[in-house]
Amino acid sequence: MSLLHDRVLFIDGEAIILDKPAGLPVGAPRDGSVALENHLSSLTFGFQRWPLPVHRLDRDTSGCLLLARNPKAHKRFAAAFEAGTVAKRYVAVVDGVPVEDSGTIDLALKKISTQAQGWRMIPAKAGKAALTEWRKIAEKDGRALIVFTPRTGRTHQIRTHALHGLGFGIAGDPVYGSGQGPMLLHSRFLSVPRGEKARAEATAPMPETFAAAGFGPELLEQAGL
Repeated sequence: MSLLHDRVLFIDGEAIILDKPAGLPVGAPRDGSVALENHLSSLTFGFQRWPLPVHRLDRDTSGCLLLARNPKAHKRFAAAFEAGTVAKRYVAVVDGVPVEDSGTIDLALKKISTQAQGWRMIPAKAGKAALTEWRKIAEKDGRALIVFTPRTGRTHQIRTHALHGLGFGIAGDPVYGSGQGPMLLHSRFLSVPRGEKARAEATAPMPETFAAAGFGPELLEQAGL
């Protein structure tokens, strides 16, 4: 049995929402290490078809990941992501404390690549529009727990917006932050519309890495998240 069996948060005839562990890539990495695709054959739950991921989470990001159980569902779910009708909520610890309690980050992003640093996303007027709402939940030892609600779905959007919009990288981020310790970014909530059918949605429990950093799950519960 796959280790991911116990991480299924939602399942019905057309959708599975997994609590993806940090460190597991969605796409096959160049280094040949184990990826989500190595687990798909064990996530059929009686179906012949393997489920397929509809979107991606970065390798070091944990939490809600949607899989479609048939091609028609995959097409509809992908269209919902493209249309911006999927509700997403992330939580992260950032290496600093914003002065404001909440706000909106509106920074277009584009991809750059250098031989020295590899590729990354940067703010650029010529980039693709990217919008993220955020709210500070708690602060401790010079760091803050932030809830991010992205309204667009750009690559590395939250990680880039944390650094360039709030002025602080996400704790442990190897590209936009210090790279020390685990990256504290978690896909907490996902809700996908399905017409007249009930939405496919789930809330992923907080990883122990957040509690170890002083930001336990009770902080989100107190905030109604």
